[in-house]
Amino acid sequence: MAGTIETLASKLAEDTVKVMDQTGEDRLYVEVGNALAAASQSLEEAYLTEVRVRLAERVGRKFLIKKATEFKAAKETKQSQ
Repeated sequence: MAGTIETLASKLAEDTVKVMDQTGEDRLYVEVGNALAAASQSLEEAYLTEVRVRLAERVGRKFLIKKATEFKAAKETKQSQ
């Protein structure tokens, strides 16, 4: 059963994040989670974890890209002096 829950939660989270990107509704996942809560607390918890992991990865990636860009700019500035 755990495998089924994780699989369903992962797919639903992936689809939700896509719709969030398309619509700009950054809290849509909360509404979906509330709808799930009435049907299955286990699926709700797994789903919210999957969404949060995806959103956190975006934050981490954005930070990493910023740092890499800053490093590259600093390196180019040093080389041009």
